[in-house]
Amino acid sequence: MLRIAITSWAIVLCSVIAPAAGGANPDTAIITRDRTSLRAAPRTSAQQQALLWAGEMVEIRGERLDYLHVYDYKRERAGFVHASHVRRLTLTAEEAPDLLAVVRFLRDTPGAEALGIGLAAAYIHAATPEMLREAPGIDALEAFGTFADRLARRASSGMAQNKTVEATLSAHLDVASRYGVNFLNHERAGRMQICYDGDAFRRLLGMPATPEQRARAALALTRHECVPPDLGPLARNGLDEWRAEMLDRVDTSALPGYLMNRVQMRKASVWASLAYQRARAGESADAAAIRAITELAGINKSELAEGDLAAYNDAAIRVNASRWAAVPPAPAAKAKRVRIVTAAGEPGETCVSLVDVEKPLATRCTYGVVWANSATANREGTALALAVQPMDTWREMWLFRREADGWWTVSVLPPAATAPDVGYAEFAGWVPGGRQMLVAREARGEGKYRRNFEVMRLDTLAVARQAGDPEVLGAFQRWQDPSWKEQTLSVR
Repeated sequence: MLRIAITSWAIVLCSVIAPAAGGANPDTAIITRDRTSLRAAPRTSAQQQALLWAGEMVEIRGERLDYLHVYDYKRERAGFVHASHVRRLTLTAEEAPDLLAVVRFLRDTPGAEALGIGLAAAYIHAATPEMLREAPGIDALEAFGTFADRLARRASSGMAQNKTVEATLSAHLDVASRYGVNFLNHERAGRMQICYDGDAFRRLLGMPATPEQRARAALALTRHECVPPDLGPLARNGLDEWRAEMLDRVDTSALPGYLMNRVQMRKASVWASLAYQRARAGESADAAAIRAITELAGINKSELAEGDLAAYNDAAIRVNASRWAAVPPAPAAKAKRVRIVTAAGEPGETCVSLVDVEKPLATRCTYGVVWANSATANREGTALALAVQPMDTWREMWLFRREADGWWTVSVLPPAATAPDVGYAEFAGWVPGGRQMLVAREARGEGKYRRNFEVMRLDTLAVARQAGDPEVLGAFQRWQDPSWKEQTLSVR
């Protein structure tokens, strides 16, 4: 199986390089600089035939002065390029170690992705089958995938500030596609997300790679932003199951602390999503939720890299959004207190009714997951809080309130006043007197992150006091709900 996988990979790349190689004894060059001019004659003043980009492969047909006479098979055009703008290649096994050394050098060089992909492809073309199956070949395969993944992230970052940068980025994507790199496009929040399809990383996981290589490959294959947003429930559940399987193939005990933390964070997020998907399908979700909480608890904060703090917060938000799946069902409510009753509405819809002993008080329907075991009423019987999760990464709080005229209303408290991304809003306690409640909210969206602990008025839902630390608020010290403090991940 390994022999077939690596051989088929080499065949694909060789078919791309072969036209430029010119046969069994190739005389080839790879462009090393962006915007290299292909000119009609060997001088700077000659007419420019085309612009060549780093990573492109050309066939050398001659040499004149300090220029090389080359042929570009993509454009089907001959011309001259300055010799200092290219690297000559023989594409033989003897040259393979030198090519790999350059690939390793470029691996962590931002902006050199297209050139790195071309050189990695050249190495795979030049190396023998034995070299490809051993550590050097695995290094080249990982580097190829790393270049492609980083190029996709660069294209999705929105950092292109002018037409020159945009043209360069577009050209690099075109160069990568010529070497068999497949990019997928998804629209998220009005922006285009470009993702590498991960073919090199999937092949790497089937080879005798090191634990660090397997971890990096699994992380690249399971990126949250590369999950297609238009997947149906069954397809999304299947994809999450596959992501969990990829991550479970990584031996975290053999990883350095910072890399182990990254795998743990990704596992926690994926299992939290699985808990939501299973609950949405009417299946038992407690095992998945417990697994998510366990993975998050296994993170060693002392080994958490500074650049991973945002990812850690996001993982905690995702797990907290689905944590009610791990909580056992609450005992039956007392007959004299207000309580909720759920019933099926339209296909896939759940309707929640607030009732007392005699009659229904208010009803609202949702296509999200209703965590009925989260329902809690205040002592005065004038309000009830309920957790409802419309998305795997977004949990809202529904608040049933009795107005001054005796009528009941239902209000939805979102995690933040932004487009849904990752976040939760949850009940944290009732303040005696029936006028205030405690709320914890944490969300990331539209480039902003915020975690707040709030004392909220029940009559207007206005925030009376708020802070980023519950220890600062006296009401949280006195009236926070014990079960909330025990179960929440907002205090970490």
